[in-house]
Amino acid sequence: MVEQGRITEFERDGLIFDVSDTGPLDGPVVVLLHGFPERNTCWRDVAPRLHEAGLRTIAPDQRGYSPRARPKRRRDYVVQELAADIVALIERVREQNGHDKVHLVGHDWGAVVGWTVAAQHRDLIASYTAFSVPHMGAYLRALRGPQALKSWYMAMFNLPFLPERLADAGVIAKVLRTTGMTRADVARFQTEIVEYGALPGGLGYYRALPFSLAGLREDMTVHVPTTMVWSDGDTAIDRRGPEQAGRYCTGPYEYVELVGVSHWIPTQAPEAAAEAILDRVNG
Repeated sequence: MVEQGRITEFERDGLIFDVSDTGPLDGPVVVLLHGFPERNTCWRDVAPRLHEAGLRTIAPDQRGYSPRARPKRRRDYVVQELAADIVALIERVREQNGHDKVHLVGHDWGAVVGWTVAAQHRDLIASYTAFSVPHMGAYLRALRGPQALKSWYMAMFNLPFLPERLADAGVIAKVLRTTGMTRADVARFQTEIVEYGALPGGLGYYRALPFSLAGLREDMTVHVPTTMVWSDGDTAIDRRGPEQAGRYCTGPYEYVELVGVSHWIPTQAPEAAAEAILDRVNG
């Protein structure tokens, strides 16, 4: 039975997104955005720590992951559309809680979406905490160095059909193990992404990148209080991007570097992740 007042789904342009809404209903709202290849369950060990601090967490399964929100075209997955989905969710939340601003958190692709929302909708966002992936401007600058080699998988993900076939054969699961993902999380990838039918949608984010970059606005400065969290065991993101993310922020800003943690911060370092979020929310 769903508790009255909970948001279990929201709609935008005919697409319906599934939502996990937990924690005290009257608490300040934290919107949690997952990355690839994970769903909102990646926050399962972070959210309870936020609840203990009196915060309500709202974590959607984003476009391509929710079964009723899986459009087919590449252009349907441009960052601008992904951000508009989250804006629709936030506006739904604000209608319910008296139009208070929300605290936004994103990991991996969720961070890319979060940077966009925070930059373009400061009227909706009280604070922003990004995990692993920096502001797009900083990421593009970092591509001039070692980041280019670390981004090799993006080219592979743009090939038609091959990534899906590799996933069915268990090859992508083996690659994920080399990035530091645990056996349990790799098994979760197989059940929650591959078997759930969410992989093509998740790959759509990469396949839409040429369109996303073409539509990138010049003014993507983030004015809300922001924290950038990066981990030194990250095999996908070179430190140069996260270290430069503050160049695109004008409000209170903090860079946090975790030691001995892989790219998968929410699942592997939930205490540190929650601490960074709470420091930003309370700051």
